Amino acid sequence: MKLMLGLLLLPLTLVHASPATPEPCELDQDEESVRCYCNFSDPQPNWSSAFLCAGAEDVEFYGGGRSLEYLLKRVDTEANLGQYTDIIRSLPLKRLTVRSARVPTQILFGTLRVLGYSGLRELTLENLEVTGTALSPLLDATGPDLNTLSLRNVSWATTDTWLAELQQWLKPGLKVLSIAQAHSLNFSCKQVGVFPALATLDLSDNPELGEKGLISALCPHKFPTLQVLALRNAGMETTSGVCSALAAARVPLQALDLSHNSLRDTAGTPSCDWPSQLNSLNLSFTGLEHVPKGLPAKLSVLDLSYNRLDRKPRPEELPEVGSLSLTGNPFLHSESQSEAYNSGVVIATALSPGSAGLSGTLALLLGHRLFV
Repeated sequence: MKLMLGLLLLPLTLVHASPATPEPCELDQDEESVRCYCNFSDPQPNWSSAFLCAGAEDVEFYGGGRSLEYLLKRVDTEANLGQYTDIIRSLPLKRLTVRSARVPTQILFGTLRVLGYSGLRELTLENLEVTGTALSPLLDATGPDLNTLSLRNVSWATTDTWLAELQQWLKPGLKVLSIAQAHSLNFSCKQVGVFPALATLDLSDNPELGEKGLISALCPHKFPTLQVLALRNAGMETTSGVCSALAAARVPLQALDLSHNSLRDTAGTPSCDWPSQLNSLNLSFTGLEHVPKGLPAKLSVLDLSYNRLDRKPRPEELPEVGSLSLTGNPFLHSESQSEAYNSGVVIATALSPGSAGLSGTLALLLGHRLFV
């Protein structure tokens, strides 16, 4: 066994810094959990400090952008874990975050193999460059039983096959998958397996995705239990285009978030069949000047807040909806001014000293006339 327990914590070596070097890892404990944060941005960090995190539930490693390729010569990623499995199982680790590093595929997947014996439930990878080609999992290899996997600005040398390769190292119970600032979402759908338990997919903050990219990302029949899809700031342009992508993917969606996209009018486009179970649609902050045509016929929640609606939507323009949000639209401001005028309330504005007396007199006369 060659430092496999160290692989779990990503230090992987016992390189000791000078006594004057501050410890890179710190513990923070409260009533609910123990958190551990490690900053390995120092040119010669004390990697062994990571063992301080052995008693933490929430662990975060910051690599300072360094490459971990040299560790390939010092770590056997395929070694028999043997007696170490009980030690790994005893760790209280529940949430792990790894940021800012250049990580060989063998190191990443070897770490996932070790984590397969832990109780890890949430994994976040951020600002990583994953290098090299992936190896096929060992016959007995299995990764962590994650509930949530979050990837932000992670690049993969294997481009369109990375999701399929990563999926092989995860147990099938993943429920929440978030992929932001991705370098490629053009998945090889033939190689991607089914996500049997995935309920939430968040592809927000991928402005280059667009509706064509969404069709490639939503591999048909791969997300049979998907209920929530978030596409904030994802380059979506029309509700009809999104509808077509959902129809092709055949997902049983219940909630769709299209907020923070620049949506345009889709008048004249062919009708589309939305997922039959869709009941919540978020179109806030999308620059809409009127209600788009072709929305689902019935919704429990429709959010049209903070758009550019200059009048209140007429009933025939809206689906049958239980809860409608129109907050922050221009017509509400004009309506409030009109209501204030009709009720005798004077809207305060900035006055010049010379006009203050005249304006005050007019306001008094106006108030007297309205209240007679």
